[in-house]
Amino acid sequence: MTEETPVAVETQESITDALARGKLKRVRRILRELSPGETAELLEQLDEEQQQTVWDQIGDLEEPAILALLEPALAERLQANSEENLFDGELDDDPESEVSPIAVVREALEAGKFKKALIIFGRLHASQAAALLESLPQGERSSIWERLDSGRIGQILVHLREEVAASLALELSDAELLAAARELDLDDLVDLIQALPFGPGRQLLLSVDVKKRQQLADMLSYPEDSAGGLMNIDHISVRADVKVGSVLRYLRLLEDLPDHTDKLMVVDRENRYQGVLRLSRLVTSMADDLVLDVMDAEFRALDVLMTSQEVARQFEDLDMLSAAVVSEDGTLLGRITVDDVMDSIRDDSERAIMGMAGLDDEADMFAPVLTSARRRSVWLGCNLITAFLAASVIGQFQGALEQIVALAVLMPVVASMGGIAGSQTLTLVIRGLALGQVDTGNVKALLVKELGIGSLNGVLWAVLVAAVAILWFGSLGIGWVIGLAILINLICAVLAGLLIPLVLRRFGIDPALAGSMVLMAVTDVVGFSSFLGLATLFLI
Repeated sequence: MTEETPVAVETQESITDALARGKLKRVRRILRELSPGETAELLEQLDEEQQQTVWDQIGDLEEPAILALLEPALAERLQANSEENLFDGELDDDPESEVSPIAVVREALEAGKFKKALIIFGRLHASQAAALLESLPQGERSSIWERLDSGRIGQILVHLREEVAASLALELSDAELLAAARELDLDDLVDLIQALPFGPGRQLLLSVDVKKRQQLADMLSYPEDSAGGLMNIDHISVRADVKVGSVLRYLRLLEDLPDHTDKLMVVDRENRYQGVLRLSRLVTSMADDLVLDVMDAEFRALDVLMTSQEVARQFEDLDMLSAAVVSEDGTLLGRITVDDVMDSIRDDSERAIMGMAGLDDEADMFAPVLTSARRRSVWLGCNLITAFLAASVIGQFQGALEQIVALAVLMPVVASMGGIAGSQTLTLVIRGLALGQVDTGNVKALLVKELGIGSLNGVLWAVLVAAVAILWFGSLGIGWVIGLAILINLICAVLAGLLIPLVLRRFGIDPALAGSMVLMAVTDVVGFSSFLGLATLFLI
């Protein structure tokens, strides 16, 4: 190596100082400004511990050029130690560990250590890897995605949200997308085709063989949120007139059973559903017993057009692991397994939570700013309309507010009390609708109960708030006016919380999406108008 130059000495001092302070980001910034030769010279001037730390901050792409300039012994040692460091316990298997995979992966990507990031992804289950991908900004997400092998890509794709899955699938070449699709089960492949835009989705459908294409076309013909949209065709069916021994011999000839197989489907010669043969009963029956004698003919199949919510309710109520799906004439079409139902329940829950904030349940957390802003602006615009409605009510009582300043101070109390009471009832009713526990048969009983709760809480908090207002402003009139306004608003709030989701559902609108906004408008308008109206009538 050449004699040290002033620039090299200054760089070495900067690197040494950054290492002493644990400022690895500063080390990486300095290294990016150096040529391979300058980096090699710097490494040979550091002690062993510093050499290894600096080497681990050098990106994979820069390593070959630097290694060629180092002394062979040093190059071999740095490489060996670096490989060991890739497998260090930086990510603890303990779920309570404070080490974040997101932070570790992002730091590795920032340093250009793609091997390290890929090893971390390789250690994770496909669903965990998908969640980690969704947690990365789009640029870092793409840099990982383009380095994953096709087998891993297929496993991860099915666990991604639709919007993220579609965007990443479009980054693949046709050959890569087809290779990833070969790793997917039919139901997962259906989900991927539905997530893709029409062109790529159609191309993927046409790329499979004729038999598989027909199966996919049949599954795609059913609504996504129906039993047909959830089902898979990987089931084993037997006839009722065969012996148990014959069934056992047939199963032994198979290389493997479909996932989550806890029962076999029993059909007649026309493939019409007859019942199920549980594996637990199969292995405990005599070989000469007929399937007809040991099957469960009472186990009901699911209609192919049953909604996904009703399917989830059936699985929950009956503790099922799998269930047959039949057409209108009773023909066996496929089966639904508990893993698909769990995915459906999770999707419905996320849709409800995101919908209450006006967000798309499939939205990418790191979607482009303009896309996210456009989505949210619609909800903000709707909320602005309700805000102006409440403001217009306040404007009608401007004279009262000018004469009695205390009214402006106490106004938010009335509205907020009504909002909380209404949201409690609203949440209860939306949950009841989702679980099938609220319908026309019990609405009146629920209404009486909620009005009783609203009245009781209204009287309690009206007295308390009135006492506070009297002590605060020294006015008995203001006290009883705000107390009466709170009573009125709480009763109206619980009534609105019950009726709003029922009315919205009647018109085909998701109560979880629009219910809270409508309720807020009602409680604000009723609260402000009752409080200011009573004050205008009796105090001015």
